[in-house]
Amino acid sequence: MTVARTAESVQAVVKAYDVRGIVGEQIDADFVRDTGASFARLMRAEGADRIVVGYDMRDSSPTLAAAFAEGVRAQGLDVVNIGLASTDQLYFASGRLGCPGAMFTASHNPARYNGIKLCRAHALPVGQDTGLATIAAELVDGVPAYDGTPGSSSAENLLEAYAEFLRDLVDVSAVRPLKIAVDAGNGMGGYTVPAVLGPVEALTIAPLFFELDGSFPNHEANPLDPKNLVDLQRFVRESGADIGLAFDGDADRCFVVDERGEPVSPSAITALVAERELAKEPGATVIHNLITSQAVPKLVTELGGTPVRTRVGHSFIKQQMAATGAIFGGEHSAHYYFRDFWGADSGMLAALHVLAALGEKDRPMSELASTYNTFAASGEINSTVADAQERAAAVLAAFESRAVEVDRLDGLTVRLADDAWFNLRASNTEPLLRLNVEARAPQEVDALVTEILGIVRN
Repeated sequence: MTVARTAESVQAVVKAYDVRGIVGEQIDADFVRDTGASFARLMRAEGADRIVVGYDMRDSSPTLAAAFAEGVRAQGLDVVNIGLASTDQLYFASGRLGCPGAMFTASHNPARYNGIKLCRAHALPVGQDTGLATIAAELVDGVPAYDGTPGSSSAENLLEAYAEFLRDLVDVSAVRPLKIAVDAGNGMGGYTVPAVLGPVEALTIAPLFFELDGSFPNHEANPLDPKNLVDLQRFVRESGADIGLAFDGDADRCFVVDERGEPVSPSAITALVAERELAKEPGATVIHNLITSQAVPKLVTELGGTPVRTRVGHSFIKQQMAATGAIFGGEHSAHYYFRDFWGADSGMLAALHVLAALGEKDRPMSELASTYNTFAASGEINSTVADAQERAAAVLAAFESRAVEVDRLDGLTVRLADDAWFNLRASNTEPLLRLNVEARAPQEVDALVTEILGIVRN
C-alpha cells in the first residue's frame, strides 16, 4: 500500500534537518524512491555525478536504501553503496569520495521509525533552507523525469578506511591499559567499535548489546535519556571498567560514564576535547550551543581560544564551523564536530579523545571529569504547555528585574547574578517548553527550577 501524500503529511516527515517517519504509515519504498530522485536532481544541478548510500541495522533499512538508490540512478547519477554503516561512517565516505551522501537511519527513535540523513559532498549539511524544502515540494507535486542515461551502481566497503582515519587523527597506541565497557544499544556501535578500538592493544573492550538488532530488545538506543544508561552504569561497576561508553542507534553520538558508573556531562566532554584541540592549534575557534555549560566558553577563553555561541541544532553548528573555520564544536546532546572530520559530527572521534586523555595519565575518569565540571546543571526538563510563548513571557516578567542579560538567540535565555542562567525553548514538533538551568551550586539550580516550573506549569 502506497503512503498517501499531502503537503501536511510530507511536512510531518521532511523535518528541519532530515527525513524521518513511521515506516508503512508515513514513509515507504515509493516515498524514498522519489526522495532519492529529487535529491539527485538537486545534486546534479550542483555538479555531482554520484551519491554514496549507507544504512543502519533496522529491518527496513536495506529495502528503503535500495529504493532510494533506484530514484538516484533514474536521475542519471551513479550510486556507491557502502552497506551497513554508522552515520559518521557515511560522513567519512562523503568526505573521502567527495560526493553527496544519504544515510538511512532514525537514530535513537523506536524500531517502527526510519529516515534519511542527507549531506552534500564533504559532509556539508542539507537542511530546510538548503534543499529539504525543495525536496518536500517535489514529493507533493511530483519529481520531473530525467530523459538521459540512468546511473550505475557499485559497492565499496569503507569500514577499515574509516577506522584507520580516526586512529590517525587521535593516536591511542601509547595509552596505558584501559578496560572499556561499551553499550552499543544493539545499534551501529556494535559494528564500528570493534573496527576502531579493537586493533589497539592497550584497550580491552567489554561489550554490552553489540548484536545488531533494529528492534532494540534491551533498551532504546538513546543514551540522552538517563534510564537507557542504567545497564551501562551497572556493567561498569560489575566489570571493573575504567570507563563506560554508550552510543545511540546510528552511533554518531557518544556518552561517557566514569569508573563509578556516574554519567559525565557532554559539556565536560566538550571542554575536555576543546582543551586537546586548542593545544594542537592555539588561538583556534571553538563552537558551543547556547545550553552547553558556561564552563566551556570560560575554558576556551582562558586557553586563548575564541568561543562562538550558536543555536541548538547540527545545521547551525555546521554552518558556524564552516563560517568561522572552527577547529571543534560541541553540543549538550553529545554531538561533537571536528574540522578534521569535514566539520561533521563523530561520537567515535570524541570517544578517542577521551580515551587518549584518560590513558595518558594515571588517574581515574571521575577525577579527570571533575576538572571540567565546574557548575551544577538541571539537564533538560520538558513541560507540556498550550502556549509556549505566553508561558515564556510570564517567566520573563517574573525574572526581568533580576536579569543581568536577556537574549533570544534560541528561545529565551536569562542570565542572573553569580553566573546563574536559564534557557526556555519551545519544541519545533511538540507542545513542549524545554528548560535548562545552570548555577554554581546544586541548591541554586533546584531553587531556580522550582520557581520557573511553578510559572510554566501554572
